[in-house]
Amino acid sequence: MATGFEIFGRRLAKEVVRLQRGEKSFFCMKGSGAVMSSSLLAQQVIDWYDQNGRTLPWRSSQREANPYHVWLSEIMLQQTNTTTVQPYFLDFIMRWPTVNELASAKLDQVLHAWQGLGYYARARNLHKCAKIIVEEFNGEFPDDEKKLLSLPGIGPYTAAAISAIAFEFNATPVDGNVERVMARLNNVTKPLPMVKRELIVIAKNSTPQKRFGDYAQAVMDLGATVCVPKKPKCSICPCKSICIGFKAGNPEKLPQRSPKKALPTRYAKIYFMRNHQNQVFIRRREEKGLLGGMMELPSTEWSVQHFGNLEESFLSIGIANWKQIPNSVKHTFTHFHLEMQVYEGVTDENTDISGIWCNLEDLDKQAFPSLMKKVLKHAMSYLKI
Repeated sequence: MATGFEIFGRRLAKEVVRLQRGEKSFFCMKGSGAVMSSSLLAQQVIDWYDQNGRTLPWRSSQREANPYHVWLSEIMLQQTNTTTVQPYFLDFIMRWPTVNELASAKLDQVLHAWQGLGYYARARNLHKCAKIIVEEFNGEFPDDEKKLLSLPGIGPYTAAAISAIAFEFNATPVDGNVERVMARLNNVTKPLPMVKRELIVIAKNSTPQKRFGDYAQAVMDLGATVCVPKKPKCSICPCKSICIGFKAGNPEKLPQRSPKKALPTRYAKIYFMRNHQNQVFIRRREEKGLLGGMMELPSTEWSVQHFGNLEESFLSIGIANWKQIPNSVKHTFTHFHLEMQVYEGVTDENTDISGIWCNLEDLDKQAFPSLMKKVLKHAMSYLKI
């Protein structure tokens, strides 16, 4: 006789096929056996979470979560893993224990504290969002997804995560971990990103009617610690008996992904310019765009064309000879590689280009992104300063 889990697995497989055809899923029908089975699945995951959930600094030991901590952690965790985020999170809440204190901080202070986390638009939006929370919501985070979505830096996933975890609202955050768990449980073989919408529907249909925050974190933890991308630990998975991907013998292959395109390479020349007081010329990038608001050494445009000639504006500021520092600096962003030739020179003259002269010993106080830190290290190592 088939067990309840096996019956549920068969029913789940049929429902996935219906979803893939664009038909209505019976999971949405209250009172159906599918809803009961879905609740059973959720209970299995929550029971596992109660015993095996990760201990993370933004998770409250109390039943009531801190919305500020949830929001801050979720912004930091966007495209960044928990191991990297934890020391940054602890540093932020030590510097700015409340959203009011974060809103009162200067943007430069926030950007400097963010150095090394990457995707610096997140830091700018974090600061902007904190100000809005204080000025328009009296320092209290809104508790529903629609209002959360109106805030800078908060998209559908983050809004759902805050709503579920911080406020126990019926919301289903779907990140990469959740996608992987749902794809394997249901043996969804269509590749990402094509199948993303279907996985969101499946995840929502699997959400129980209570403990929304715990369930959201339970599925994330299951994906992060057991249902991992490579060599999933199926032998200890609480869902093994109902996992169609496991029964099909191919869980590690799921979710499939469309082939990635090769990243293009852009090129630039960058200038390590000093005066005779041994100060270095730096400037701030425009607020919008990649690395917006961060400090940088002046450079040419980042072009798909090869390096080309020295930028004329830097040939006219009184430096007799620009000297190229051997070897280029390479850096990879999400959508392209960047290769930079570094030049150094000394001048007695003021430059018409907007920026500041910074003492060498004060460079580490500036909000430089990782790329600029690489360039500075390369230049200063070569010049032995």
